[in-house]
Amino acid sequence: MNEPEQEIDVVEPVYAPWDGRRVPVLLLGGYLGAGKTTLINEMLRRTDVPIAVLVNDVGAVNIDAELIRRHEGDTLDLTGGCVCCSLKNGFLEAFDELRAGPVPPELVVVELSGVADPRSAASLSETPGFTVDSVAVLVDLEQFLDFEAESSVVAASVRAQVEAADVLLLTKRDLVDADRERAVRDRLGTLAPDAPVYLADSAHSAAGLLGLAARRPVADLGEERTLFDQHHTSVIPVAGTMRREELQSLVDGMGDEVIRAKGIVQVETGEIVVVNKVGKRRSLDSVPMAETQPTTDIVVISV
Repeated sequence: MNEPEQEIDVVEPVYAPWDGRRVPVLLLGGYLGAGKTTLINEMLRRTDVPIAVLVNDVGAVNIDAELIRRHEGDTLDLTGGCVCCSLKNGFLEAFDELRAGPVPPELVVVELSGVADPRSAASLSETPGFTVDSVAVLVDLEQFLDFEAESSVVAASVRAQVEAADVLLLTKRDLVDADRERAVRDRLGTLAPDAPVYLADSAHSAAGLLGLAARRPVADLGEERTLFDQHHTSVIPVAGTMRREELQSLVDGMGDEVIRAKGIVQVETGEIVVVNKVGKRRSLDSVPMAETQPTTDIVVISV
């Protein structure tokens, strides 16, 4: 029997004026394909709180940023690497840009790279004008246990993210049965016994995530685990349109070493197709987009 879904109470924050105020930062983590972009898109659709979104995903093309750009919100695109590595200065510049604005956001959401350890972002609490409010990590109910059984690199990545979380958000519930969900919840209870667990479907509101958990002090987040360099990113160039059958064959031919693949491709019928591979799950989804929506190459992340 499924545990009753926990609801997140919406917190209406009250802040001092911008001078001297520290804007809360929500770090949103989760392994490759856990659904971070989907959740952020829902936050942007549903919230009435002005928020800024900083997007940082691995790969030569910032695929997730292109999807988010289709919605309203202040999105600053940062490509390649993760917050603990090559883009730390880029994040600081992004915060400088936000700080220079006449009206501060009520919340900054930082989408961490799918292979990033949230511990790497602890130094953001030292950024003037901002403070890390909480670390929320998305967990793919369908893939989590399989990822833990994969290579040591993949298993270490997913565990490090869960162990650093203040809040755990479950995704892909519609793809699993009650036994699978129970097994994942039991495992999460072992890895992060103090982190409350919620269904991501009840956490679309940015305000609802504010103050959801009493964040542990930065010093208690533990030693940063540098795993990013053990994941390899490559790009499959896509010139013009592709036949859908050819695209399907390409995705089906990707081996188990490919943890994540993503791209936006136009097929010969004129449809725009979002290519997704997460672990063993593969999909080609046609989506309505404006004619000006840019297509991309296909970014592949493997171990």
